[in-house]
Amino acid sequence: MFLPNPSPDHRRPLDPRDLAMLGPEGAAAIGRHLASRAGHAPTPLHALPGLAAALGIGTLVVKDEGRRLGLGSFKALGGAYAVVRLVLEEASARLGRTLSDGDIADPAVRAVAGGMTFACATDGNHGRSVAQGAGLVGARSVIFVHGGVSEERVAAIARFGARMVRVPGTYDDSVKEAARVAQENGWTVVSDTSWEGYERIPGLVMQGYTAIAQEAFAQLPQAPTHVFVQAGVGGIAAAMATQMAVQYGAERPVFIVVEPELAACVFAAARSGQAVAIDHGAPTVMAMLECYEPSPIALRVLLRAADAFLTATDAQAVEAMNRLARPEGTDPAIVAGESGAAGLAGLLAALRDPAARAALKLDDRSRVFLVNTEGATDPARYAELVGLAPEVVGAVAA
Repeated sequence: MFLPNPSPDHRRPLDPRDLAMLGPEGAAAIGRHLASRAGHAPTPLHALPGLAAALGIGTLVVKDEGRRLGLGSFKALGGAYAVVRLVLEEASARLGRTLSDGDIADPAVRAVAGGMTFACATDGNHGRSVAQGAGLVGARSVIFVHGGVSEERVAAIARFGARMVRVPGTYDDSVKEAARVAQENGWTVVSDTSWEGYERIPGLVMQGYTAIAQEAFAQLPQAPTHVFVQAGVGGIAAAMATQMAVQYGAERPVFIVVEPELAACVFAAARSGQAVAIDHGAPTVMAMLECYEPSPIALRVLLRAADAFLTATDAQAVEAMNRLARPEGTDPAIVAGESGAAGLAGLLAALRDPAARAALKLDDRSRVFLVNTEGATDPARYAELVGLAPEVVGAVAA
């Protein structure tokens, strides 16, 4: 399905609250944080001229988050950053002095962090980030996962020292349970989705994602004409759309939000003009994007900054994974998980829909930018979907 943005707010100036969080000041804050992180390096931007030619477009570049901070996902930028910010704010208040990212090893700061517990619900990657952030500062973490999260993903989170809680039902059920238990115990919820009265922390998570765009601006040889970014609750899409609007102004690229056909909550909200919860249906292969209600703050941004909303099928996601793993010509191979490849799946969907292709003006002059949001964070599942043996997967990833 394809939907040009019908909002009367389309391409109007961003809400000042969102610009303050996701604009230049927010991007500078995550930049300072990353400069203090051991082992941090910008993720690569891959040019894929072979695939671009095969698809009939001018150029195609992919920002590859598959090795971000040892977590293999863009979400390494969000939850951990929010945890560190919250600990430093609490420690600053208790210790009566201004603290920065370089102070997280201070024994006094770690003593404050040791009395704090951070909780979240996750499909896998966000939970690992929150757990990693808690480990960085010496805090505790309790991570809630729903019934569809694989044991491999649970084990990957637990390795960071988190206490794991399995919740029957869907991701949305785990979000509600995490909020309930955290309130009972006085824990801090670090969610990547927002609700009424709870915006600042998910805003910090989204702020972390602005680093992807900032790195890309320094790496891109030429401004893109089209940007396809996937959405679950909408956080990364909103962060990227804000950055594109700020960087390029009136000349900004056409921005397309991509979702699984089976879990298109942002699409439904854009069509209705407000946040709505959609019915739960069959699970999608794009498990990290299987969300049924958008984040209100992300939606607020996207109704202004996105130009179109698009859904992709599971078959298109699997095709996208395979096309990245088995490159055209001299293109580099890219390991993209089923949700990581969703941006390319959306591009495939748009190119095969004559109405969408015409509306978006996709042609041989188009310069398309995508984000591979995750690598093989569930290696067994990845190997199954791309038909490669685990040892081959490891070689491609290397």
